[in-house]
Amino acid sequence: MTTFDAAGYRHFTPVDNNGPQRAARLRQLGLGEHAEPEFDAFAKHVASTLGVPNAMVNFITASRQYLGGLFSVSAAPPDASEDDLRSAPLETGYCPHVIARGKALVLEDVCDYPRFAGNDVVDRMNVRSYLGAPLIDRTGVALGTLCVIDNEPRPWGRDGLHAIKTLASEGLQLIHQREREL
Repeated sequence: MTTFDAAGYRHFTPVDNNGPQRAARLRQLGLGEHAEPEFDAFAKHVASTLGVPNAMVNFITASRQYLGGLFSVSAAPPDASEDDLRSAPLETGYCPHVIARGKALVLEDVCDYPRFAGNDVVDRMNVRSYLGAPLIDRTGVALGTLCVIDNEPRPWGRDGLHAIKTLASEGLQLIHQREREL
């Protein structure tokens, strides 16, 4: 699906064939609707480990993205609600691309990639680099992503790719622990 913003820039929303299964699995686990303190703590751990100002555990439903875990050193706008900070449409950001691909995405400088440079987060949130990996649970469904962003280009390289995959595995342990407790 191709969409255009108000200025006429073309955006590409990735095709997601597993949205209904993911939404059902997230409902089963009780994820994707509200902030989760354990995922907020995990996002803080991820940011510290990778030395970045922003880290998120992003659950992607059939209709939106929801940051169940969020750490950001950026000050939130004074009039922003909790849902404004944690919820985004599917065409915003890069996590839907990670879900559609089913594998990690490394963007050292988003402006180097025409497909990603026009995303509204570049200007709205000053995103210049992105590193994200899917959270694929034991059922094989990608429930969301673990991602980090920075307002400066970052040479993630293979070390960054390995790190985000390793950290995503740690995040999956939190999801599986939650499932065991249910």
